[in-house]
Amino acid sequence: MSHVDPRTILVVCPNLIGDAVMATPALRALRERYPEARIVGLTRPVVGEVLAGSPWFDERVDYDPRSRQAAVRLPAVVARLRPLRPDLAVLLPNSFRSAWVAWLAGARRRLGYARGGRGLLLTDRLTPPRDPLGRYIPTPAVEYYLALARFLDCPVRSVRTELYVTSDEHARAEAAWRSLGIDTEQPVVCLNTGGAFGPAKNWPIPHFITLARRLAQEHEVWVVVLCGPAERDHARAIARGADHPRVVSLADQPPSVGLTKAAIARSALLITTDSGPRHFAGPLGVPVVSLFGPTHIAWTRTYHPNAVHLQHRVPCGPCQRPICPEGHHRCMVDLLPETVLTAAGRLLAPGVPRPLRTDRPEVVVVRPPRHPSGQSLAAQRRDRR
Repeated sequence: MSHVDPRTILVVCPNLIGDAVMATPALRALRERYPEARIVGLTRPVVGEVLAGSPWFDERVDYDPRSRQAAVRLPAVVARLRPLRPDLAVLLPNSFRSAWVAWLAGARRRLGYARGGRGLLLTDRLTPPRDPLGRYIPTPAVEYYLALARFLDCPVRSVRTELYVTSDEHARAEAAWRSLGIDTEQPVVCLNTGGAFGPAKNWPIPHFITLARRLAQEHEVWVVVLCGPAERDHARAIARGADHPRVVSLADQPPSVGLTKAAIARSALLITTDSGPRHFAGPLGVPVVSLFGPTHIAWTRTYHPNAVHLQHRVPCGPCQRPICPEGHHRCMVDLLPETVLTAAGRLLAPGVPRPLRTDRPEVVVVRPPRHPSGQSLAAQRRDRR
């Protein structure tokens, strides 16, 4: 761009955990392009936890328009941002509200996608990709966010997502491991059951119980069931139903995104629904098996070289609905524990994990894609930290 480099940049971050992780290559590129700028991140509190320890922001401001705390609602946030006089606002979410906040904050330039009726609030607009019928084309969110960075001539050297685990988060995980009696000499498999999108993403609890028991019995691993506040009952049910001494849950630990990050970082494998914490695996260097039902895999590809995506094909899907409109939930019910166990076994095997192959036509196994540049993704990987 021909504009003078901004001195203060406001970055409005995605609202969801997974989207925030997929935005990290764009955040990294912005920091590299503007090393002297003051970069302020506007985040939901939970996203702030996800990005804790990262080097991209000089300051972070919490914003939650639905909070009961006046300090993080719109008037207080705008009052805090306006004195900063941002030269540039980069809007990662597509919402009208994100552009409205940037305008109220007095940002002179406002860059984002022209969606949601907010085009007039933007000074710099990108058009999301559409097919000839005008429908949005499924685009990996990593690339979607990076297009904003490229518009600003930011160097994009990698599509690798990046996260950090703070010393406090490590300490919380260590305390949880001690309280649960986990043998640190044995590998741990983490199970993530949640999904803020809606119940259509959930894998049946009986399937998780079968999987947890068989992992502990057949692979001699510890199984730790992760959970947020809303999944505590499910986590307890899985640990109780598996009825195995090496299957435990975090349901009775103080819940936090930081604890979830640190637990995944300590594990040998993550098995997860298509929800936010599945995106922690790639940047933390942990193999992952992701269970897809109603959602398109293409929207959330992360270029993780040790990821296996499983999806049971059904005539009605993927429907992108939070609740199964047919009432049978076959996309998840018919994705059987045996299939998931086979994928997990490949990734737990000694040596470098290999992409899974299967003879079952109803299971789609998506191998990690190559980046559009043609460069091998394995060549792009960096050592953790």
